[in-house]
Amino acid sequence: MEIVLLTALGVGGATVIGAIIGFIFKNISHKFSDIVLSFAAGVMLAAAVLGLILPSLEYGGKYGILITVASIFVGAICLNLIDKLVPHLHKFVGVEPESHHNANLSKVLLFVLAIAIHNLPEGIAAGVGFGSGDTTQALIIAGGIALQNIPEGMVIIAPMLAAGIRPGKTFLLAMITGLVEVIGTLVGYFAVSISAAVLPFALAFAGGMMLYVISDEMIPETHAHGSERGATYALLVGFCVMLVTDVLLG
Repeated sequence: MEIVLLTALGVGGATVIGAIIGFIFKNISHKFSDIVLSFAAGVMLAAAVLGLILPSLEYGGKYGILITVASIFVGAICLNLIDKLVPHLHKFVGVEPESHHNANLSKVLLFVLAIAIHNLPEGIAAGVGFGSGDTTQALIIAGGIALQNIPEGMVIIAPMLAAGIRPGKTFLLAMITGLVEVIGTLVGYFAVSISAAVLPFALAFAGGMMLYVISDEMIPETHAHGSERGATYALLVGFCVMLVTDVLLG
């Protein structure tokens, strides 16, 4: 339980680390954040397949393939519905920081709320990973999500400051978005711990959510600023790093 709690704090704390970087480098280039986000997407892609979807097949038994495929789509559809209600990162972060001076405060706060809401299922995915009993895989899954949270934390700072929110309150709001991820991680872990019967569903459900986040949010964001080639190779590097790590730690 201690390692789950520490991991939850680490996943949520990554957003805070990103926010601190955002304060220090308010005009940080999109190219740098795109490379970090692409690398995280590669890690998360491999983690979703190797750490969540394949174990779901293994634990599903006779009907494993049906449970896994159905659960992947259920996870993706759930995030799709959330996305329709509250648009996420790539719906808001297509503008250079300078043009946020005319930003509407309510829109900026909606942007922060969107990140907080989307952090909950991402946290659940990190927590569910521990339910399989493979701590190494669970930590790698959580690491990929944490990597994604760093650039996400970075990009929420400039819009809030430009909208007139005081630095102290800006940092507090960033911390709240990270806290939501901590809660999600614990919810995912306890949900699987209560009943092992839900493990195959929960693993594939979390995998489907991660695949949706990667395809619908992370990749479009990394390809929106003219750094497609670098972003693609960063994703491949992240995927291969995860693959090698999985083989070595076997």
